[in-house]
Amino acid sequence: MRNMHERWWPVDPEKVGPLLDSLASEDDRLWPVDDWPPMTFDGPLAVGATGGHGSMTYTVVGYTPGRMVTFELGPGLGLRGHHRFVVEPQLRGEHSGTVVRHEASARVYGRMLWMWPLITRWVHDAVVEDALDRCHRELMGKCPARPARWSPWVRWLRAKRGMPTERSTSREA
Repeated sequence: MRNMHERWWPVDPEKVGPLLDSLASEDDRLWPVDDWPPMTFDGPLAVGATGGHGSMTYTVVGYTPGRMVTFELGPGLGLRGHHRFVVEPQLRGEHSGTVVRHEASARVYGRMLWMWPLITRWVHDAVVEDALDRCHRELMGKCPARPARWSPWVRWLRAKRGMPTERSTSREA
């Protein structure tokens, strides 16, 4: 399984880096904590920290402050691999800016053979797109012109878990 999401903003990486560095902190400015289980660790964001979000567990195996954090997926999930957030400068035409990318790469086994394509992928994509929307609001001071939308399938899956099927009002900022 390979999965990638990215967005570009016309800002310097130094403006984006603090958002990455706030992951799993009390002042997390990247993870979409208003609508999804928070990302938590057994200590500050650093190599060796263990935690995750919801039922997903992972360990920080790489961290370059302001630039990249890599998580190794925990055993027993049915996924053997990693996911990471990357912040890097990137030119778009004549415009300098920064890309924030979320990459996931794993071998799928066990129950995840059916869960990834039917459930996990859809929820994962929704969470990551919500994180990138939050990043946009933090960087640009407003919602994206076209914010990510939860599919009917994601809404139904959330309802089955007793979660709200509409986004929190904080997305309107």
